[in-house]
Amino acid sequence: MRFPEFRVPTDEITIPARHGPVPATVYHPPAGATNPAVYVNVHGGGFVVGHPEQDDPWCRYLAANAGVVVINPDYVLAPRHRFPAAPHQVYDVVCWAAAADRDWDGGRLCVGGQSAGGNLSAAAARLALENGGPRIALQVLHYAPLDLVTAARDKSSSLGGRAVLKPWMGEVFDTAYVPDTAQRRDRLASPAWGANADGIAGIAPALVVTAEHDRLRDEARRYAEKLDAVGALAEYYEVAGVDHGYNIMSDAADVTRRSYARIAEHVVRATS
Repeated sequence: MRFPEFRVPTDEITIPARHGPVPATVYHPPAGATNPAVYVNVHGGGFVVGHPEQDDPWCRYLAANAGVVVINPDYVLAPRHRFPAAPHQVYDVVCWAAAADRDWDGGRLCVGGQSAGGNLSAAAARLALENGGPRIALQVLHYAPLDLVTAARDKSSSLGGRAVLKPWMGEVFDTAYVPDTAQRRDRLASPAWGANADGIAGIAPALVVTAEHDRLRDEARRYAEKLDAVGALAEYYEVAGVDHGYNIMSDAADVTRRSYARIAEHVVRATS
């Protein structure tokens, strides 16, 4: 899904953060948008693969259809930088984006991501809650891994062996990112595990998007239930008939457009 019809201006910037400067692409909304809101997009890749450009179509779509500035940063990767380097760095980017002296309204800020990016977005929202800011209007968790304690082989998919995420992949990613299995119980690594979400009253409202055949669906649903219990669930939306990464690794064009439109509607509503 390239969305060639959405031609929005972009800038390449560098954002100061822990663990080093963060390169990022900034997507600007169409001309005429004054003091727009801002959305920090966090790419996926199992915490070990760094390709923020894979989200370029989504960032263009969101800037054009929600009228927001979209910041698409890179971030430090495992195994060179293990947990909690990535969530701390993403939180630093969110804090930077929320500053008052930017070319957008940092008081109307969202953060979201797909797969590992959704996990890191949830962590940034948790850190914002615990640190007293910045205020996040919406967190978007799109087919995110939210329980790294439970082994991937113990997470089921209706597709069985045909599922996109293989058990060995979960083992490789999780071991590279958090080799100490006890540390995977941390609330920033596994927000949906155990009692980690019992103290999240006041956290940013969340749009939780899952894929029907994804082995990560059930943990995201559990987290959505925890969010709902404290009044922080904007919506739980399960995309029917698709698997993990459907919007990037499949030809589900119509499904992807519907999902993107739904997310954009939530962003507009949260930042209006």
